[in-house]
Amino acid sequence: MLDVTVIEDAEAAAVSLDPIRARLLAELAAGPASAAMLAGKVGLPRQKVNYHLKTLERHGLVELAGERRKGNVTERLMRATAASYVISPLALAAVQPDPDRFRDQLSARWLLALGARLVRDVGSLITGAAKARKRLATFALDGEVTFATAADRAAFIEELTQGVGALIRKYHDGDAEGGRDHRIVVAVHPTVRPESVTEPPAESATPAGAPPVTAASPAAVAATAPAPIPPAQR
Repeated sequence: MLDVTVIEDAEAAAVSLDPIRARLLAELAAGPASAAMLAGKVGLPRQKVNYHLKTLERHGLVELAGERRKGNVTERLMRATAASYVISPLALAAVQPDPDRFRDQLSARWLLALGARLVRDVGSLITGAAKARKRLATFALDGEVTFATAADRAAFIEELTQGVGALIRKYHDGDAEGGRDHRIVVAVHPTVRPESVTEPPAESATPAGAPPVTAASPAAVAATAPAPIPPAQR
């Protein structure tokens, strides 16, 4: 079982969002089970559960883990193909976010578009690497910092921008024969607290050119991965 997998197909995404099927996925992520075993847990007849399992299996969300005899019946034990699932923007290809449509470092929605592209691209890379049976070189850095003042926050953003920019200029070689493009995403945003999910903190003034940070403990995230390449080249 994979730790996490990306759903790129629109039909598979729709299947996974059905409340009953999502519940079945959660149960099967905990361990293999048969339709009869799941029926009591979800409060449905075995035949209905079996129908939902076949639908999930058809879209690659569950798979056969084994079989066992129970009286005169052979039960199929199913398991989830991953512990958790992420739906790629490719599932909504016609309306997926495009961060190239506008670039605004002060926009939380642009940050969201960048995050969506990261999910889409890394998901596609994972799919391509799996088909080619190759390892995928990626790196991610996740941390948290508490700023004492808005001035400290602004200084951090300035140093971060200069430092990452200097590294890009140092190592970028656009003329390298056989070189592989990599995308770098660095984000700073308020850490999500349970009490702030429905009531985000009020924004304070942010110096020009610095992404807005609205909480005392913003999370900083950096990720780098090979830029996606067409399927034919994978």
